[in-house]
Amino acid sequence: MTTPALLSPLTLRGLTLPNRLVVAPMCQYSVTDGFVGDYHLVHLGRFALGGFGLVIVEATGVTPEGRISHGDVGLWSDEHVPGLDRIADFLHAQGASAGIQLAHAGAKASSLRPWDGSGPVTSENGRPHEAPWPTVSASAVPVGPGWPTPHALTAPELAEIRDAFVAATRRALAAGFDVVELHAAHGYLLHQFLSPLSNRRDDGYGGSLEARMRFPLEVVDAVRAAWPDDKPLFVRVSSVDGSRDGLTVEDTVTFARELKARGVDAVHTSGGGLGGGWEHPIGYGYQVPFAARVRAEAEIPTVAVGLIVDARQAEAIVADGAADLVAIAREAQDDPNFAVHAARELTDRYDEYPVQAGPRLASRGRLLGALGPWTGPDPVQVQQPA
Repeated sequence: MTTPALLSPLTLRGLTLPNRLVVAPMCQYSVTDGFVGDYHLVHLGRFALGGFGLVIVEATGVTPEGRISHGDVGLWSDEHVPGLDRIADFLHAQGASAGIQLAHAGAKASSLRPWDGSGPVTSENGRPHEAPWPTVSASAVPVGPGWPTPHALTAPELAEIRDAFVAATRRALAAGFDVVELHAAHGYLLHQFLSPLSNRRDDGYGGSLEARMRFPLEVVDAVRAAWPDDKPLFVRVSSVDGSRDGLTVEDTVTFARELKARGVDAVHTSGGGLGGGWEHPIGYGYQVPFAARVRAEAEIPTVAVGLIVDARQAEAIVADGAADLVAIAREAQDDPNFAVHAARELTDRYDEYPVQAGPRLASRGRLLGALGPWTGPDPVQVQQPA
């Protein structure tokens, strides 16, 4: 049987992923002071047991001020390394590769956890002992109504943040990760520099697209230099802003070409985060065309995302050349076994399941095939009247 494209390996530098399915970073807002524990081990480990080739840890703050919320994972100190090392070790033991997304939230920092409300933390709405902190951005432009005005970063402050990304990258290496992904999407700091909606600077870091790309590319250059040559570097982008007045896919293609020239190995093509909504078509696979266009025009591998919910849908994305990898998030939370379920659907085999489950499920599958679909109460269990 020909191996489905979705289940074929992919080699990027010195890393070979066993298949093309990726768990995208998903913020859990469930740690204290940045330290992961048992929750994250189980949350992420179940995806490795579920057959995904690459599992990426959620947006991880490179500074305390760069966290989205008080509940975010951090990698701004060496003390954060052991907990993340434990996770990477477990992912590897189950046959998955381990990735981590490094991030700075910029003007979107100091936010409430989603289940605590929406918007910024204030002295009135914050949890006890969780005070708000000042935020920063490319320009003094609030994220939206009701948000505080961030401090516009100076050139020396930009250098400090760049160095924080580098320090976190070195800690990611110490923790045993295979892939680092830089978060330049969803309205966070690097995206705030890229977008004309948030970058109003009149120095060398603002104005033209070339100037708006300058700081994100400085971070990419510094991280690539700190990350080993045999390990892949990804960058997640918002291919378009939510508003049509913001970033365009043409801008993203230009950015992706620069990323490729600097040694980035894949562009993770998401969208939105700035502009107050979504003024583009939406539907199943609605962001896959962005991945396809970036892949074709920038000639760089891409990761497709966006309402990918079905194995054959994911298979078609890779088989048709729209993207090299398929990342899912909410669908993975709903079905942590999405990858092994996809393999079973595409091959009618149970080979991708963990050995503790695969043979038993295969024998059960043969029995269920012989019985046919369940149509109602099992007659052997129906109580006969006295």
